[in-house]
Amino acid sequence: MSKKPASGKNPGNSSGIVQPAHAGSVQLGGGALFVIAGPCVIESEQMTFDTARELKNITSALGVPFVFKSSYDKANRTSAASFRGPGIERGLDILARVRDELGVPVLSDVHSEAEAERAGKVLDILQIPAFLSRQTDLLVAAARTGRCVNVKKGQFMAPGDMGNVVAKLAAAGCTNVLLTDRGASFGYHNLVSDMRAIPIMRGFGRPVVFDATHSVQMPGGEGDRSGGDRRFVPFLSRAAVAAGCDGVFMEVHPDPSVAMSDGPNQVPLAAFRKLLESLVSVRAAVAPFLTGLEAL
Repeated sequence: MSKKPASGKNPGNSSGIVQPAHAGSVQLGGGALFVIAGPCVIESEQMTFDTARELKNITSALGVPFVFKSSYDKANRTSAASFRGPGIERGLDILARVRDELGVPVLSDVHSEAEAERAGKVLDILQIPAFLSRQTDLLVAAARTGRCVNVKKGQFMAPGDMGNVVAKLAAAGCTNVLLTDRGASFGYHNLVSDMRAIPIMRGFGRPVVFDATHSVQMPGGEGDRSGGDRRFVPFLSRAAVAAGCDGVFMEVHPDPSVAMSDGPNQVPLAAFRKLLESLVSVRAAVAPFLTGLEAL
């Protein structure tokens, strides 16, 4: 008798082959490891642009497909007093400049149907936050923009539950999809990363991303803000690449100690190249052996 994966549901695709997604002219999945990276939130236009430019230079030198991310509105901050970002209008203007002047795809979070429609005119990838990953109307609105949609698996969801997300998007006409794992709730103020989630979600035929920085977050762990421990980012990200993820998501900041959101999780910009080099090396080592969930 075959065993079901940890989700309790068998994905329909056990071949390990995924349908690549596309952000502008950049292919995501089905080939080289890709990276989605940038500051957690847009703090200023200059910092955002300078960080995006340096990330592009590093990823171009290493031959890694790159999508720049930064949020114009962090709508789920722990405290109402926390910095949320410049807002949708100013934020999209800044991301449009990054996209047009640097020639890189851009990604940001959307939180409502109306917001998805507006953001879809600028963003190459609309990201559905983990807390909203089951919201059907939001998924449908994002799908209808015609853009790539990246859905973060809720911390409260089993990996197999993402099959329903894929089906909702497909029913709305969207197959240009990424699925992202960012850990699962493990008691209070803690997350754990179950690497079985990667082949399980890849079984739905869509590229899977591992969120290396939110996976080390301690939600609400500092009372009025979330904590985290970036020291574990290299270990978890290398494990995820070895497990077969198609891409890695990480928030990167010039100086996380003064970041206005999620500082404890973010990777220092100065450390990004060395970390990415290690991930490229792991990918090269395991690529010949990557398969789907096949019976042993």
